[in-house]
Amino acid sequence: MTIDERPEPAGGLRERKKRRTRDALLRAALLLFVSQGYEQTTVDEITDAVDVSQRTFFRYFANKEEVAFAVQDLVESHFLAELRARPAAEGPFAAMRGAVLAAWDTVEEAISEVVPVDLYMRGYQLIESTPALLAVHLRRSTALEERIARLVADREGLDVDADPRPRVAVAAFSGVMRVTGRLWGQGQDTSVAAIRRMTEAYLDQIGPALAADWRDAPVAVRA
Repeated sequence: MTIDERPEPAGGLRERKKRRTRDALLRAALLLFVSQGYEQTTVDEITDAVDVSQRTFFRYFANKEEVAFAVQDLVESHFLAELRARPAAEGPFAAMRGAVLAAWDTVEEAISEVVPVDLYMRGYQLIESTPALLAVHLRRSTALEERIARLVADREGLDVDADPRPRVAVAAFSGVMRVTGRLWGQGQDTSVAAIRRMTEAYLDQIGPALAADWRDAPVAVRA
């Protein structure tokens, strides 16, 4: 076997080229989505921006929807990794709260090799404001909730199918995430700091909202 015939090691030049092409398509797609709209952008425009063929695009992504959520997949995986890393002594809500705030604190380093964080945030705002993408986002959120519930159940040593508490806790947590995502997307400040600040403020109201007498202790949350 000659040098040229030897199999390329994992992570070699060929894989790096494939990763660069995929990342370039992803960045081009997000830039087009946020500048002219998701539904107005065609696959041809994305491939033209990178100077590759449609065949190359479909080698990496099944459709526009998949490319629109590719970075969101990374962010969700980043959150799950943070949740797995939380101290075992933390209760479920404390662990989820700590994980999501830590994930926002480190989101830039988690995705910066693929896209700039400001482009991701603009893409996230686009998802929140585009009905077709928002519907997909809500559907995907259901699957994510189940993954989180099973992770929480494992942390607590529970059978998620026998004990309803993990799914109930995650449903409450995810409800707050939906509210903060929607309100953040409607605001003027679309920075990471803004959504982190709002997330923390709203999560801290779960307990009072569920247990307190609202009439005696009104609360005003500032995002």
